[in-house]
Amino acid sequence: MDHVKTAVSSLRLGEPTTHGGLTVFPLTTGFRSKLRYLLLEEGLRKDLVTIREVSEGGSVPELKVENRAGLPVLIVDGEELVGAKQNRVANLTMLIPAERTTIIPVSCVEAGRWSYRTPHFDVSDRVQNARGRAEKLESVRHSIRERGSRRSDQSRVWDSIEEEAAVLGAPSPTSEMGAMFERHRETLDDYVGAVNAAPEQVGAVFLVGGRRYGLDLFDRPATLAAFLPKLVRSYAIDVLGRRPREREESPDGEARDFLNRIVGGTYDDHAAVGLGRDVGVVGEGLVAGALVARRTVVHLTAFAEPAGLREDSAVDRSPGGRYASYRQRLDSLRSRYER
Repeated sequence: MDHVKTAVSSLRLGEPTTHGGLTVFPLTTGFRSKLRYLLLEEGLRKDLVTIREVSEGGSVPELKVENRAGLPVLIVDGEELVGAKQNRVANLTMLIPAERTTIIPVSCVEAGRWSYRTPHFDVSDRVQNARGRAEKLESVRHSIRERGSRRSDQSRVWDSIEEEAAVLGAPSPTSEMGAMFERHRETLDDYVGAVNAAPEQVGAVFLVGGRRYGLDLFDRPATLAAFLPKLVRSYAIDVLGRRPREREESPDGEARDFLNRIVGGTYDDHAAVGLGRDVGVVGEGLVAGALVARRTVVHLTAFAEPAGLREDSAVDRSPGGRYASYRQRLDSLRSRYER
């Protein structure tokens, strides 16, 4: 737990980039990681990793990862895995041991499909939208503390997707999360093009409308550079679905306060799926989780309290609104396979 506090305390806040309501502060540090691992995308590309359903029949909250590489493979919280019987996202960040097969916890992000599209999974160019990640993180941390499980509140995941889809006008025959990213791909690509990794950057604080929203921190610049476009899409899609608000504090003050709240939070520690330790953090107005391996913070993700993130959602909850019709359709789709 002290490793997380030390890592966050050592961070330096750089000059921010702002584009269309999203402000991104780069984070740098003097720490140099000695961990060696492959990113999931690299492992799949080199045919060293295969991700499948746990059985022919499948199980919604679990997938099987076969790592044939001589190095651990990093799977990051919210990474979208597409294919097989339905698309999923990783419930938390994991280091899959070398030359091992591991069952990993996931959440469904495609409620209306339960049939094979491909024999195995690939990884997409996005991670789950930031508010969805925050809500999932909160429910997974609760499951770890209360039951020793790493399952999410699946209904809450579906609800978050349908709300965003309603706001963003992104219908999908199978209610898949990816539809809203594809619907707004050109706009999201503009955000990605506006936010570039700074030299030696290892993380970022993300503000939406000038208010603290989330943070992602990795152990090395190369990992941050690989994930920054995915993370920018994750936060930018939430910008598109929010009502504009007046800025309450300076962006710099918001970012620094967020870091201080993580350091001052309450920590819990549990054995991780795969290698390392899962560290949870609950602080004033935030929820966070980290994977620590060999005294190194491999990945830390933190969000403003999910209830606060929902306040500015532009979703129309009236009886005749888009959200109502989406919910009715999704409830029908869920009944086909929910278990």
